[in-house]
Amino acid sequence: MAFDLVQYFSEQIKIQKPQLFNQYSAKEKLLFIDEVNSLALGQLISLWKQDKNKLYQEIKVSDPLYIQGIARHLTTSAHNQSTLSPSELESTISEILSLQFTELNQLDQTGSFGQMGLTELLLGQVEHLSGQAEDWVWSTNQLTELIGSKPVTQQETSLEATMQEFNQMVHQAQHTEEIIIQEPTTPVWSFIIAPVVALTILLFLYCTYLQLIAV
Repeated sequence: MAFDLVQYFSEQIKIQKPQLFNQYSAKEKLLFIDEVNSLALGQLISLWKQDKNKLYQEIKVSDPLYIQGIARHLTTSAHNQSTLSPSELESTISEILSLQFTELNQLDQTGSFGQMGLTELLLGQVEHLSGQAEDWVWSTNQLTELIGSKPVTQQETSLEATMQEFNQMVHQAQHTEEIIIQEPTTPVWSFIIAPVVALTILLFLYCTYLQLIAV
């Protein structure tokens, strides 16, 4: 398994560029860092697949215009669904891409990766990127093999909500039982005496019939 650049870059962004997304809540800041980090790294992987020789040279020189061109391409993509404004998205992609280029160059120099080593490293990030972002990110950076990789999260039910639902169910059951108890019921003795009454009536009618015949 390749070294996890996704997490590594995320931590470096927080350390080296703490000012990014400071205007948002802590939760939103982490969300945007992960989103743009995945968007930028995914684009590097796609560009490496297209022409690794060119991208390798660009990583070595870290040309701001080249980086800005990538950022603009991602920002203006028809697939882009980021909630960030276009200007903010483009500038943050540029900053994060610059950091990624610098870190990749340092890793290459330190580990003597070369193109072959960086190929293995970058292509191995697909596994680490899986499930890290929404599908629009992968459509935007052409890393389409990751579409559908993010699991559908189910809303967690709190203990309090569960207990409220349980109490409501119990209350409804008790209310139904009270209604059944309050409803008038037929006395048991009526089921016993009813046949006797019917038999008496039949005997009376039979006796009356005999008297009529005798007359």
